[in-house]
Amino acid sequence: MSTEPGHGHRHAWRTLPALRGGVLALLAAVLFGISTPLVQKFGAGLGAFSTAALLYAGAALVGALSRRPASREAQLQRRDLPLLAGMAAFGAVAGPVLLAWGLQRTSATSASLMLTLEAMFTALLAGWIHREAMDRRVWTALLLLMAGGALLVLDQRLQPGAGAPQLWGLLAVLAATAAWGVDNTLSRALAERDPSQVVMGKALLGASAAALVAVAWAEPLPALGPALALVVVGATGYGLSLRLYLLAQRAFGAGRTASVYACAPFIGAAFAVLLGERVAGWLLPLGGLLMLLGVLLHLAEKHAHEHLHEALTHEHAHRHDDGHHLHTHEPMPVGPHSHAHTHEPLRHAHAHVPDAHHTHRH
Repeated sequence: MSTEPGHGHRHAWRTLPALRGGVLALLAAVLFGISTPLVQKFGAGLGAFSTAALLYAGAALVGALSRRPASREAQLQRRDLPLLAGMAAFGAVAGPVLLAWGLQRTSATSASLMLTLEAMFTALLAGWIHREAMDRRVWTALLLLMAGGALLVLDQRLQPGAGAPQLWGLLAVLAATAAWGVDNTLSRALAERDPSQVVMGKALLGASAAALVAVAWAEPLPALGPALALVVVGATGYGLSLRLYLLAQRAFGAGRTASVYACAPFIGAAFAVLLGERVAGWLLPLGGLLMLLGVLLHLAEKHAHEHLHEALTHEHAHRHDDGHHLHTHEPMPVGPHSHAHTHEPLRHAHAHVPDAHHTHRH
């Protein structure tokens, strides 16, 4: 038995993919959740395309500064460009533009809560396109998250002053969640690439396109202070959050990542209240409790059975103590590294989730 300090924690982190993916998705949710009220605060009076361009300029900086060498992470290929362009169109232009437009017409709390529906769109698309297995536990967790979000939205609708003027803003945020659901589904195919390179490529394409539209439509130029603030918000809430989200998808699958990520609206709503928005009613803590239960269901997930791995050749960051990467090196590397490698057919049983190595049917 190893006596190395922290060995047990590191072993659990590597061998329990649901825990690893869940924690990464939760961290991504926290960063994105607190960004929504901040976008409303610093984007007041700015055009929606200008706001989106500044947010993804910050995200591009994070991607550029955190890139890994080719020996550690698989690099983007030319054939990935269509997927990256789709991610940029839906996730870095349509999503943030619709959100920024909606935030100027509704409260940050209401907008944050509406973002709950991103998980629904992503989970449904992941099951349809990627054929990810969605067992009873996953669907129960997703329903708890949706129920919690519904209670939070209902709480907002019951508050004085809520009515028709917020409708178009909320519908714009709803459309943003659908756009991000498509983005999340597309990004699943790039989960094995260097996440920082994916963030940088998507952000550069999105920021450039949004900036061109902002100039063409003569949107007002932002003052230096709000512009810098939005760049910082974009770096953390969009750049670093997306990097963590991609790492979660790698370990956890698209549907499960989106379901845990669905707690971001609650985090955003709570942060909006801390920033001074009116205190919500009693449905807020009840909805938050349901969402917490949904997240805990995912973190405790353990799916194991005997399964067959077909022969597979691909490239991604990997290590040699996970039971799947049995090829040899001379000398054997320590820790994660990346190169093209081949998996021989293998039948075994262990805990797993729908990652790049586990796409089998159930």
